[in-house]
Amino acid sequence: MPWWSWLLIWCMLALGLLAVLSWFTVALYRQVRGTLRALESLSDQVSAIDRDLSSATPPFAAAAFADATVLLHDVEQQRVERTHRRQLRRDALIVRGKLMRNAR
Repeated sequence: MPWWSWLLIWCMLALGLLAVLSWFTVALYRQVRGTLRALESLSDQVSAIDRDLSSATPPFAAAAFADATVLLHDVEQQRVERTHRRQLRRDALIVRGKLMRNAR
């Protein structure tokens, strides 16, 4: 083979490599741009949640200086609320199960 055919082959391979690398670069740029848009949307959602939660959280009070009866009452209240939430979830599962059984 003459020397110019080798030169032509290697030039084509180099051009092909550059084309593939540029295609990967464009694809990566588009993915990064989409990721940044999604992160921006997520940060907007998180800031909206933070605004909602910041008004609902009570101020911090150290438990070391609180009255023991108040702390016991708070623990019992949380236990009752947790039991109530579990019961509501259980009732919803039962209703869903009955609906699924009767749907056949």
